[in-house]
Amino acid sequence: MIIYPDIELQNGKCVNLVRGLMDQPVVYDKDPLEAAVDFQNDGAQWLHIIDLDAVGLRENDNYELVCKIIDTVHIPVQVAGGIRSMASVEWWLEHGAARVVVGTAAVKDPHFIKEACGRFPGKVVVSVDARGDKVMMEGWTEATSFTALEFARQYETDDIAAIIFTDIDRDDDLPESSLATTTNLATKLIMPVIASGPVKSLDDISTLKYLPNIAGAITGRALFGGAFTLAEAIEVADAQ
Repeated sequence: MIIYPDIELQNGKCVNLVRGLMDQPVVYDKDPLEAAVDFQNDGAQWLHIIDLDAVGLRENDNYELVCKIIDTVHIPVQVAGGIRSMASVEWWLEHGAARVVVGTAAVKDPHFIKEACGRFPGKVVVSVDARGDKVMMEGWTEATSFTALEFARQYETDDIAAIIFTDIDRDDDLPESSLATTTNLATKLIMPVIASGPVKSLDDISTLKYLPNIAGAITGRALFGGAFTLAEAIEVADAQ
């Protein structure tokens, strides 16, 4: 199982959103480029970078900073945030992104995803964010009527790289949340599933790695908050 260090960018800074609230970020005293290099030096196989300003369609996007990170590190970078068109997919892949992550556009325009996967097989990741097992879009602000599994299954025949599944209830630390939804989704899909949201401790990583079809886990808050180091996380993920 691959551990994906998560670097969330807002106004050029490393942040984390509590309950997805764009206007109430936790801001970390860590330069994003320095964080990326440190993660690489600590053994990261991939980086997962989200441009939150692009998600919110704000003018002060972090494209230049993300490109600088891509050009500096020597490991593949998976880019997310506001990717809603073929032109955006092409732009990021031309500027060095190893994979692009599409969320809201995958909900609104499945044909776009199918076309993008056909043109760039293995380069497109679909982000499935669910609250109460209902898919959310537009930065977790709008609910849809279909479940995560129903939504994800429509992409099983495409040349998709992976599904990122974010269990928002788990991310929000709701007391009744569990890994049941993540487990159910992963066991019923053919394409690889990358879990996002459940990792708060090394025990969570230990649990996830034994779930069927979990190819990776994204973690940022725990790393930046000091719950564990990336080296510790990788050691647990790699343990036999």
